[in-house]
Amino acid sequence: MISLNQVEKVYRTKTVETLALNNINLDVKQGEFLSIMGPSGCGKSTLLNIIGLLDEPSSGSVEIGGAPVRDYSDKELARMRNEKIGFVFQSFHLINDLSVADNVELPLLYRKVSAKERRRLAEEALESVGLSNRMRHFPTQLSGGQKQRVAIARAIVGRPNILLADEPTGNLDSVMGNEVMDILLRLNKESDTTIVMVTHDENMAKRTNRLVRLFDGSQVG
Repeated sequence: MISLNQVEKVYRTKTVETLALNNINLDVKQGEFLSIMGPSGCGKSTLLNIIGLLDEPSSGSVEIGGAPVRDYSDKELARMRNEKIGFVFQSFHLINDLSVADNVELPLLYRKVSAKERRRLAEEALESVGLSNRMRHFPTQLSGGQKQRVAIARAIVGRPNILLADEPTGNLDSVMGNEVMDILLRLNKESDTTIVMVTHDENMAKRTNRLVRLFDGSQVG
C-alpha cells in the first residue's frame, strides 16, 4: 500500500542545510497498523507528511497503492489526498463555527457528492466512532476525546485506504487516549484500513502490528 525507497529530505536556507530524513526504506502492507516512534525532531512528522503527499522528498521514491507519485501534478496529488488518504492530527483542527456534522462533511465538499449523500456519510462515520448523538453540537461543547473522535470521523468519511495519525492521543488523558486507540484498532480490523501512526507513547505503539523507530532522521533498530 505504501512504499518508500531511499527517501531523503533536506531543508536548506542560505546558510544552513538540515538533513531531516536519511535513506528511509519502508514498505507498509495493506491493512497493516504501523507506529513510528522517536525523540522530538527526529523526522517523524516529516516522514508522515511525505507519506501523506503533503511534502516531497529531496531524493528517493514514494509509491501509494503501487503507483509512483513523483511526477503527479498538484491537482492529481490533491485528488489522491482527498480520496485515498485520511488525516488525524494531535490538535484536532476542527472549525468551531461549524457543527460536528458539518466538520465531518468537509472532505466531501471537494467531491461530486450531493448534500443528502454527504449528510448520510457523515452520520455513518459519526456512528462508527460513537458520536451519532452529537451531530448538532459544536466543537466547543465537546471534550478532548470527543473532538478527536470527530476528527477521526472526518478522516474516514470518504472511506480512504490509508489513515495517517500524528500523535492522535497526545493531547488526551490515558482513558480518552485508550478509547481513541480502540477506535483506530477497530477501523484497522473491520475496514482493513492501513494506518500509520506517529506516537510518543510506547504503550500505544505496542498495540499496533509493527513499530519503526527514527533517530536523527534515520531508521534504527
